[in-house]
Amino acid sequence: MKSIVIVGGGVAGTITANYLAMRLREEIREKRVSVTIVSDREKQLYEPGLLYLAFNRVEENDILKDIRYLLDPQLELKIARATRIDTEKSRVELDTGEALDYDYLVIATGSRVVPEEMPGLVEGGHWFYNLDGAKRLRDELAAFRKGKVVISVMGIPHKCPVAPIEVTFMLDEFFKIHGVRKEVELLYTYPINRIFTMETVSELVQQMFEERNIGYKTFFNPVEIDPEKKVIVTLEGEEEPYDLLISIPPHRGSQVIIDSGLGDKEGWVPTDRFTLKAEGYENVYVVGDATNLPVSKAGSVAHFEAEVVAENIAAEIKGLPPTARYFGKAMCFIETGFGEATYIWFDYETPPRLVKPNKFIHWMKLAYNRMFWLTARGML
Repeated sequence: MKSIVIVGGGVAGTITANYLAMRLREEIREKRVSVTIVSDREKQLYEPGLLYLAFNRVEENDILKDIRYLLDPQLELKIARATRIDTEKSRVELDTGEALDYDYLVIATGSRVVPEEMPGLVEGGHWFYNLDGAKRLRDELAAFRKGKVVISVMGIPHKCPVAPIEVTFMLDEFFKIHGVRKEVELLYTYPINRIFTMETVSELVQQMFEERNIGYKTFFNPVEIDPEKKVIVTLEGEEEPYDLLISIPPHRGSQVIIDSGLGDKEGWVPTDRFTLKAEGYENVYVVGDATNLPVSKAGSVAHFEAEVVAENIAAEIKGLPPTARYFGKAMCFIETGFGEATYIWFDYETPPRLVKPNKFIHWMKLAYNRMFWLTARGML
């Protein structure tokens, strides 16, 4: 029997697993193939929903779903934490003491925020990139009525690259709704020489910031937060005061990648940009945030990559040539408030082009939020 092991129960892992179940249904039923997904949590979090939770637009239960519910019944689920990946023995070790041998491995271990790596940030800042952080920010925003809010991106790459822009636009509208916008100063900071990595996006967003009286600073690289003085200290020698700091903390790859020696210094797995195989390994694939590819760490990327990985593994098992390729495709909605949105799509060769924000795209985004679980189940 051929054994496929997928490490990671996020969107990349569950979509890949469900696509494999579709393509290998007969082989799995006849016990010629097994597919096992390893997850360290029982529920999957719809991470784009954290942005709405921070503004009290959705509740916790709206963005969590049992992973078992999302998986095809033919798949095996193990709730455990992978502690080591031994590529020489083709084996994944779990914290339960169990070890899983594999013929094919899919690394879908995602990314994580590490606010503790920025001195003073845990004590002096907020973020919305995990559930606890989003809930804490929700409570803070509900009480905030006057002062300076700094939205600071503290490192690249990070998950959902457009989310810092979205939260800034939504803050502008949130404070208008509550009648205190004139009492609140908004300042957005970014570490490079423009306010977003992609130039075409940066130009339009900068124009929209200026129209809405949203301040911005570039080449702004925080190195320390002073929580008592409420000051951000930067590599460039600035000291920026704030009343409320909303950070996008540094991101790293999964600890099991670092402990297994499979990643670079930040824990991202070197990955072939077209085949999505881990560099140097013929039977190890990588999907989603875990790669070191120059594409967005976003759910849509994981979705498009999962199609390629599942198709190629299924082809190899069936004795067919694995010819599917990933060309960097990504698609992201961008909320520009609570009533309008735009979107971008791009790939390795095609730069993004923004559509003028409008209500229709906003409602499309909200509709997709409702339908996301169909995506995780491989049905959309």
